[in-house]
Amino acid sequence: MAKRRLSAPARKSKKNTKKQAQNPIWSLFKLGLVLCIWAGFALGLLTLWYAKDLPSIAKQADFERKTSITFLDRHGEIITRYGGLQGDYIAVFDLKPYTVHAILATEDRRFYSHFGIDPIGILRAAFNNLIAGKTVQGGSTLTQQLAKNLFLSHERSLKRKIQEVLLAFWLEKNFTKDEILTAYVNRVYFGSGAYGIDAAARTYFNKSARDLTLEESALIAGLLKAPSRYSPQNNPTLAKQRTQTVLMAMADAGYITQEDTKRTLSLPTPFSKPKENLHTERYFTDWLMDQIPELIGGINENLTVTTTLDLSLQKKAENILAAKQTTMTERQVEQAAILLINHEGEVLTMIGGSNYSKSQFNRATQAKRQAGSAFKPFVYLTAFSQGYRPQDMILDAPITDGSYNPENYKNSYAGEVTLSQTLIESLNTPAVRLIKAVGIGNTVSLAHALGIESDLKVEPGLALGSSEVTLSEMVEAYATIARKGKRIDNFGLVSIDTEDGKNLYTHKDRARNLGFKSTPFLDLTSLMENVIEAGTGKGAKLPFPAAGKTGTTQNYKDAWFIGFTSDYVAGIWMGNDNNTAMKGVTGGSLPAQLWRDTMREAHAGQPGNLLGGSLIDRTQSLFRNILDQFSETETIDTDNSDLNLNP
Repeated sequence: MAKRRLSAPARKSKKNTKKQAQNPIWSLFKLGLVLCIWAGFALGLLTLWYAKDLPSIAKQADFERKTSITFLDRHGEIITRYGGLQGDYIAVFDLKPYTVHAILATEDRRFYSHFGIDPIGILRAAFNNLIAGKTVQGGSTLTQQLAKNLFLSHERSLKRKIQEVLLAFWLEKNFTKDEILTAYVNRVYFGSGAYGIDAAARTYFNKSARDLTLEESALIAGLLKAPSRYSPQNNPTLAKQRTQTVLMAMADAGYITQEDTKRTLSLPTPFSKPKENLHTERYFTDWLMDQIPELIGGINENLTVTTTLDLSLQKKAENILAAKQTTMTERQVEQAAILLINHEGEVLTMIGGSNYSKSQFNRATQAKRQAGSAFKPFVYLTAFSQGYRPQDMILDAPITDGSYNPENYKNSYAGEVTLSQTLIESLNTPAVRLIKAVGIGNTVSLAHALGIESDLKVEPGLALGSSEVTLSEMVEAYATIARKGKRIDNFGLVSIDTEDGKNLYTHKDRARNLGFKSTPFLDLTSLMENVIEAGTGKGAKLPFPAAGKTGTTQNYKDAWFIGFTSDYVAGIWMGNDNNTAMKGVTGGSLPAQLWRDTMREAHAGQPGNLLGGSLIDRTQSLFRNILDQFSETETIDTDNSDLNLNP
């Protein structure tokens, strides 16, 4: 029998095997190459398309044009004017070298060597942003910033970015570096209404930019990052820190020595304006000035800004505050802030401090202070949203949670009390028990939804206002309560128009309904009315319905009163910038009185209406509360031993 031979499988050559093994990678490489080519081609076409507008855009270039911004109140009255008349147009070679170096060290160190864009700066910024996990540094050159300032809006789009780069190339081709830098320093915004470095020098130091010292130059250069935040008139401490940062950057760039930075520990004294007038309306217009560049981009022509401010009411509130200055001094109160809005979120009155001429720091929008018991309504609203009722019982007695040991005012306790009584009398220990029962995280979420933007600590002390917030946030959140869950951001800008009538911006309604039921808000409003009628807020009582809440922090460092009527929402804060104690000032004393007098002026000539919605809404809530009186009361279970608390 013949043997069968098993044929061996055909062997492939090593060359073919290697070739096949490379095929997938080679295919991916070719695909990637093709995609890159097509992407480059598409980007080129897109660039050409966006470039078609550049000739007409470039005609707008007018480096020496000085513009002004006129602010009007809601009735067309002139509030104030910015720009235009301040400062001279100064060539960069007329400035001291260190003044120029201060700007270059912080804004664009390779300005005199790059060609309009800085690839190294872009890569460095991208790397730093990647490491930080957020945008902490930009890669735009001074030329790009000038292009944006001269020609473009602040719209965040690919078109705007491509045009910015192309215009930067155009500027570099048609102008010298000195001309570009001169145009930049004369157009950029330095805060407090000062456009251009000479206007800034006169605003902050009452001198020409030609005469700035090294320290003054560093301070002014430091403003470019955030004019309001680092203004010496707003925040001297941050201004000093920023000045030192600029000086260190100058030393790092080789413009000055390390020894030069050591002799600048004392902040240059900013120029103080005459104090005959309180100028409180400037707190409001400064607040808007920081918003305008973000809304319309570069300012190349005279503008008229129509606002929500009621200038007449602003002056009345200013006079009310001025009349209380003697009492405030006796009670060791240096500062007060007032914010009044209507139910559409329009800011009618904003006073950020006792005297704008002495301090431009806006305590209505910028200062973060502990809210004290003014935060309690958010805790109670959380409870009512979960089904608790005003007549439910809770224990008022000493409580300890780890190292946290809150106490009632005057250290007195009432035992079993209703939720209604605890809010009206502003009892502390029941509020802490309540926030633990409803969930601290739930209260944080609700407060954020209502309008609080600041970070809130997840700790039992939050019930007593341990976290720091701004007056503006608190007023916005209380307004959401007044509207039964409809949130509208506070705003002051109505429209921005050019001198020839072209509209550049018009405010759009951003109201949003949070989806809450109205009953919890009506219950809370009813209790807050009783705070004024019979509780800690009796000093705020008006001849018509009003709801509000007092707030006082430990050692009398902060005193608040915030409340609303059917027409307006207003908030008052009093305290000292250095956080020292006032002399026994509580939210129910001077702040409540200031709130009452301000609200009385706001309602002059208007009939008082019922709060919290229609008469039907209020009647239904009243009947429901009456029925609750006959139902069996409940004691809230506060056994939360499994809660992960962080006092």
